[in-house]
Amino acid sequence: MVRVTTPGVRLLPNAITVLALCAGLSSVQFALTGNYAMAIGSIGIAAVLDSLDGRIARLLDATSKMGAELDSLSDGISFGVAPALVLYVWQAHGDRIGWVASLIFAVCMILRLARFNTLLDDTDQPPYAAEFFVGVPAPAGGLVAMLPLIATLQWGEGWWSEQYVVLIWTIAVAALLISRIPTLSLKTVKAPAKAIAPLLVGVGLLAAAIIVFPLAALAVALVLYLLHIPYSVYRHRWLAAHPEAWEVPPRERRAIRRARSHRRLRLRPASGRVAGAAMRAVRRTNSDLVRSRNLRERDHSSATSGPTQRRRSWRRIGIRRR
Repeated sequence: MVRVTTPGVRLLPNAITVLALCAGLSSVQFALTGNYAMAIGSIGIAAVLDSLDGRIARLLDATSKMGAELDSLSDGISFGVAPALVLYVWQAHGDRIGWVASLIFAVCMILRLARFNTLLDDTDQPPYAAEFFVGVPAPAGGLVAMLPLIATLQWGEGWWSEQYVVLIWTIAVAALLISRIPTLSLKTVKAPAKAIAPLLVGVGLLAAAIIVFPLAALAVALVLYLLHIPYSVYRHRWLAAHPEAWEVPPRERRAIRRARSHRRLRLRPASGRVAGAAMRAVRRTNSDLVRSRNLRERDHSSATSGPTQRRRSWRRIGIRRR
């Protein structure tokens, strides 16, 4: 069935992208007037709109090359230029070193987006690569860079509001943007049916926290995002070392991981808990190990001398040699 998309529908994702761009630029205007809470909120709104435009374009079958380029340009301004200028207006006070840090952050954001666009056309990536971003994504990087300002507005002045701390933090986040550290992509996360109700309750609690304590909730969310990076690195390395788990559901991935942990501890895995592709993958791995061990024993036996080989053969069949 061919889906017919009207011109007005095709315009909707691009209109959302333009709204995200306007929200990001408005944060600079709020910072110039001293309203830093609204500056943070504008960047947060831009992040929400940025997460919606691509999904809506795919749902409406309204994706286009122009939309992809417009999205990248909007991200560069909303999450690269705008946060850098907000931090410069808040903390640098015309200092040259502060301006250098802002420039580094904006340039790294543009480089990160350019690399992301080139990776979209890379067809040589393994199947599990779609589950990760290379480096911290643009919306998360823009908000994480604002964390010292968020903490200052919520808890007042402290070591996190010192100028040298803000400069170091800005450069560190810029390094995360262009790094090769894998971070989880929420686009590929799938929740099981039995977890839908608890997730909806969690969404309600999160909405209540954002309404009552917006800055504190945002700060906690950003800290949790930074804490997930070690797990993301571990998961990426585990998938790279286990090709049998690349194209299986998460449930069977857990079964493979559980079976391998049992074998590492020399325990017999419960076959009832390992199903489908996971059991076949474990059996294939076991057969490969047995085959390689037999080959090593055969090579070793051929390399040994004749008497030693006969002595081992007599001992193997249980007959005492005279």
